[in-house]
Amino acid sequence: MAVLVAVLNGIGLVMVLSASSVQSLAELGSTWGYFMRQATWLGVGTAALACTLAVDYRRWRRLAVPLLCLSGLLLVAVLSPLGVRVNGAQSWLAVGSARVQPAELVKLALLLFCADLLARRAHRLRESSLTLRPIVVVTGAITVLMMLQPDLGTTIVLASIVGSVLFLAGLPLGRLTGVVVLATAGFLALAMSATYRRDRILAFLHPAEDPMNTGYQLTQSLTGVASGGLVGVGLGASRAKYGFLPNAHTDFIFAIISEELGLLGALLVLVLFVAFAVVGVRIAMQAPDRFGMLVAGGITAWLLAQAVVNIGGVLGLLPITGLTLPYISFGGSSLVVTMAATGILLNIARHGSAGGRRQTA
Repeated sequence: MAVLVAVLNGIGLVMVLSASSVQSLAELGSTWGYFMRQATWLGVGTAALACTLAVDYRRWRRLAVPLLCLSGLLLVAVLSPLGVRVNGAQSWLAVGSARVQPAELVKLALLLFCADLLARRAHRLRESSLTLRPIVVVTGAITVLMMLQPDLGTTIVLASIVGSVLFLAGLPLGRLTGVVVLATAGFLALAMSATYRRDRILAFLHPAEDPMNTGYQLTQSLTGVASGGLVGVGLGASRAKYGFLPNAHTDFIFAIISEELGLLGALLVLVLFVAFAVVGVRIAMQAPDRFGMLVAGGITAWLLAQAVVNIGGVLGLLPITGLTLPYISFGGSSLVVTMAATGILLNIARHGSAGGRRQTA
């Protein structure tokens, strides 16, 4: 797992340098500007990973509720005058010259809360008032705060986290199906409630019908992907990043990877995420206890779901949601929280392998 994460981060650094060079030169006066910021955030993220790796994962149980409360307060702060609006969404808080996105912390906090509650009440899963209802209420409250920003993409990832943990915990299939159906209906209602969201979501079905407006970003993304061919146009030789493809170094970095490194480079990234999923599932299965299993499975589902939604949007298979590609896209808050979660996952793996050795002995 550690090797996979290191390779993904290495690819991310190289591709952020390439994808952001033109915009960085125009905005910061240096082609290295965004790369240096990403390298700094990777250093902070590596420190966060080292810290969470050193802490027994079971200690996070007592911090689950305080962390959830803190992240909730930060979401409220985002909606106050302290919040910073970027690209139509008020999702950031300004901390000096940097911007942080509390929604990233919410992902980890909600996961820990759900895993702790379901682990403690494992023998009472059929009592919805003690298990399902509290999770639905908390998730619903967070969803309201997220949609006030608005941030539909992160809301979808949060739903994926909660759904995966409920499934792994063994919630009766009938109730889980009901939750999924209601959640899907709710997301569709939220997506269609605003004209710009509806246009953005439906644009992926027929991007060529409005290539200069709602379909512009996806059209440019597909053009970049298609021009890469088998081996790509060469590292650093992308044409899409010259102002044609918005958010080339963040949400659409996979399009630059496909253009510069071709189908082979894109497949390499996909294989790495598939390997991540396989190793993550193995860690969850070998976890020493139920809480560890739920956390490991939830982290794996979280990062895999985010990668699928991001890549699906870039390739026109799913609506564009504005999510980053884990470990690879430019973004400090996302990278730091993702690395912290990875440290917890590695800690669970460490305890699981140690337990396996003791049993073998």
